[in-house]
Amino acid sequence: MNNHHDALNTYILRMADNGLVLGQRLCEWCANAPILEEETALMNTSLDLFGQARNWLNYAVDRDESLQDCDAVTMLRDERSYLNMLICEQPNGNFADTMARHYLFDVWHRLTLEILCNSADETIAAIAAKSILEVRYHEQRTRNWVLRLGDGTEVSHQRMQTALDDIWTYVGEMFTQDAVELDLVAQGIAADQQAIATQWRDLVAATLAEATLRMPEDGYSQMGGKQGEHTEGFGIMLAEMQSLYRAHPGAVW
Repeated sequence: MNNHHDALNTYILRMADNGLVLGQRLCEWCANAPILEEETALMNTSLDLFGQARNWLNYAVDRDESLQDCDAVTMLRDERSYLNMLICEQPNGNFADTMARHYLFDVWHRLTLEILCNSADETIAAIAAKSILEVRYHEQRTRNWVLRLGDGTEVSHQRMQTALDDIWTYVGEMFTQDAVELDLVAQGIAADQQAIATQWRDLVAATLAEATLRMPEDGYSQMGGKQGEHTEGFGIMLAEMQSLYRAHPGAVW
């Protein structure tokens, strides 16, 4: 396997794992959402993210003969082999926590996919084009909840502000690029995060201002997810997600 192959598959797995892990977190809202309509929306969003992750994983499997299949890549990798950003794995907390996490990711996701639609890699461009319509809806929905909670009651406003303050430490990783990504950006394959960082900030700032919320100040950024270094609760989530497959490997029903 050459260095380009390694870098490209690493990037593909990062995109896949972002959707896979965030989708799994959203599944935890099943039977726990505040209203039935929102529970349906959360589960549909989770299914969207799983479908996108499957497309990315299938491409990774096609490129790397050492990877068995999409399910095995998902269910048999250990914690250090997952390459998602830390923001995606953060616990759901209350509803405001989930919407704050999801909105900040959604804006990043949509801007990233817009660039990837023009990737020099035709398969990446096709996956991005297929995903972006769903992600635009995700962003619209979570933005509406940020506005609704931020400019709602005193309690909802405070919860959303606290949620933003708590999740902000994971924002910096979204725009940090290592040698893997910089090499692919130079080839026109990956999205240049520096090119969208200002646009992301402007969009989020406008939403928070409309919601009467304060934009958190940048401080220490928690990083390492894209290199396989995760937060404490990630291993617990992963063990639960993989338990059935590991107990009955290869089972079909």
